[in-house]
Amino acid sequence: MQKVGFLNSSTFCLFRSSHQCFFVTFGIYYSLMRISLLPALLIGGLLACFSCRPVSPDQPDPGYLFFPLETGRYTIYNVTDSVYTLTSPKVWRTYQIKEVTGPVYTDVTGQKAYQLQRYRRLNEQQPWQPDSVWTARLVNGEAIRNENGKDYVKLVFPIGNRVRWDGNKWNAMGEDTYEMRNTSRPFRVLDKLFDETVTVVQQNDSTLVSQDKRIEVYAKEVGLIYREKAILQLCQSGPCVGKAEINSGIRQTYRILTYGKE
Repeated sequence: MQKVGFLNSSTFCLFRSSHQCFFVTFGIYYSLMRISLLPALLIGGLLACFSCRPVSPDQPDPGYLFFPLETGRYTIYNVTDSVYTLTSPKVWRTYQIKEVTGPVYTDVTGQKAYQLQRYRRLNEQQPWQPDSVWTARLVNGEAIRNENGKDYVKLVFPIGNRVRWDGNKWNAMGEDTYEMRNTSRPFRVLDKLFDETVTVVQQNDSTLVSQDKRIEVYAKEVGLIYREKAILQLCQSGPCVGKAEINSGIRQTYRILTYGKE
């Protein structure tokens, strides 16, 4: 079968096979041409649009998604506290903390910040009670949380293994070196597996007489999912030395239970 061409001024021989012609009018011919060209025109136009579409300067770098800030986001944690003293038995308690990202505002330094409205309850059967208000902000590649009146640099960007920084940069507590580890690794909390996380080791020192362990894990598009803090003084004299017997201190663990947007 081969294409032939014009037969006269009003008809067109589209194909010929075995000495036979398939005739169409010019109107049908041009309609067929438009239909066959339409997909190519559409694809070409879409490609052109995507290739010339500008990228918003406000579009966040993927690393910032480990510290998402959006009004209405909430996270609920199961918290376990253990408090040790020399004069009293260990006090062990569990409760829940709900953290809600509140409205954006301009802080005293002129930077955009968000309120973190915190609520507390003993268990799921109890109503939420106001606990405290912290704040969070992203400034010059730093994720900063104000907790109990003190600013801490929780993350720095871009995310990367073995990146180090001073977590106390914006407070008066003295230098405290944080380090990122296990970037983009999965991490499980309770029954939830988070595919892409980063672990921040704030401190992990242990001696015969003390322990200072502070670790936080952040998941992409979620934020903080796990926190472990153990600041303990161990037995310092007598036969108990070196046996990890706790004299005083606190051990606290946050584990994410659920999250979403209100």
